[in-house]
Amino acid sequence: MIGEHLPALPILLYLFLALLMPLAAKLGRGLPWAISWLGSLAVAALGAWGLWHTSTEGPIRYAMGSWAPPVGIELVADPLSCFFTFAIGAVSAFVLLHSRESVERDCGASNTMTYYASALLLLAGFSGIVGTGDLFNLYVFLEISALAGYAVLGCGSAKASLSSFRYLIIGTIGASFYLIGVGLLLAKTGSLNMADVTAILHLEGLSPATTLAVVFILVGLGIKMALMPLHYWLPDVYTNAPATSTALVAPLGTKVAAYALLRIGYEVLPYEALALDLRVFDVVLALGAVGIIWGSVMAIAQDNIKRMLAYSSVAQIGYIAVGFGLATPYGYIGAVLHVINHAVMKACLFLVTANLEHRGEGVSIKGLNASLRRKMPVTCACFAMAAISMIGLPPMAGFFSKWYLLLGSYEQGSWILVVVIVVSSLLNAVYFFRVLERLYLGKDEGEAEGASPSRLPTVMSFSTLVLALSLLALGFGNVFIVSKFISPMLPGF
Repeated sequence: MIGEHLPALPILLYLFLALLMPLAAKLGRGLPWAISWLGSLAVAALGAWGLWHTSTEGPIRYAMGSWAPPVGIELVADPLSCFFTFAIGAVSAFVLLHSRESVERDCGASNTMTYYASALLLLAGFSGIVGTGDLFNLYVFLEISALAGYAVLGCGSAKASLSSFRYLIIGTIGASFYLIGVGLLLAKTGSLNMADVTAILHLEGLSPATTLAVVFILVGLGIKMALMPLHYWLPDVYTNAPATSTALVAPLGTKVAAYALLRIGYEVLPYEALALDLRVFDVVLALGAVGIIWGSVMAIAQDNIKRMLAYSSVAQIGYIAVGFGLATPYGYIGAVLHVINHAVMKACLFLVTANLEHRGEGVSIKGLNASLRRKMPVTCACFAMAAISMIGLPPMAGFFSKWYLLLGSYEQGSWILVVVIVVSSLLNAVYFFRVLERLYLGKDEGEAEGASPSRLPTVMSFSTLVLALSLLALGFGNVFIVSKFISPMLPGF
């Protein structure tokens, strides 16, 4: 029964729980929070079960309303979509578990119901993006997640609202580019179903109109995933939004756009035409490499930890783009593995900033000192573990996704890429070690001015610690993850 309806269950569960939020708020003040994180736990369980099931039994296709594709809308559960569904559910579960007190502080106790309803709609959109088998339906879910994301990121300060409004404008441009591309594909192929469009394009090839459609689609998705140089909306949004909101959106929002790029680029559009005629993979590879260095250099220049992490995200998206652009098994494995690794790393790091803000500590790097390690030992240890993983040191998870990207670069004979990845890791060490130096090697200057004497709630420390320890688990389990789950996803290169 579950297997038959698996593709639709994560989406429907999030939508149903979002509709329950007004009633839940009436029944109990903390009920919206509890329902939200329990719902994400359920989606993580569905994703894990689906990943195991589809890896052994094959994909599950689900026709909405019993309208057979290509006329009706089709949802698909396969190893790749279930892998992302699990990531969405697992990461969001720990972020939402962490969020109760920080959401009340940042958005106001009276707005918590609205916040959690928006968060669930955001996650429903993410789940729909990874589960749909229809190009137009992917646009619909992009818009659902975007509209909910503007609300989640814009709550709190006036700066957050302004940054969210700018994100709305740029996000709308990205969605419009994608929609124009889908419209051109529909005009030439007569279908929106991904499998149907794939068959038609592989039979007929790319015409001038479909070539233009490819450009529009890739530019639209590039804006959504903040691919350099289409990333300028990201630093202000991630910096000014409440840290808990950023911890929910930053690990997942750009990753589902990257999923759409992987799905459409490898499985829908003709691979040979993209590789040989349009040189799409080479272009994305070059942009990813530039983004890796640019994001890392800009992160070094920041004093605000949240802004540093925002530019770091630009660099990490570059790693995923490089994996896509390599268009080899090692590149694909590195890109998919880095998606889950970066989701956990960045969620952990932004939860650290949420912990700092909750205690009344500043997020200025210059204001950090060793007294923070004494007052918040678990939070500082979690930052250290996530930072080491971001740099790419073993046995943390970040090392292994970078390792596969290095293998892919070496296999292609691209020594420039090898240098880029190595240099970027050194740059990562520069901006993370300056924080670690202040926390662990600096002077203990006592209580910081204005610091709150209250202890950090246990649930906030617990959520951050679980994500940090997950980086060790992902590192030690990387061989199992790659051999059992990611390798069977490999498209035919």
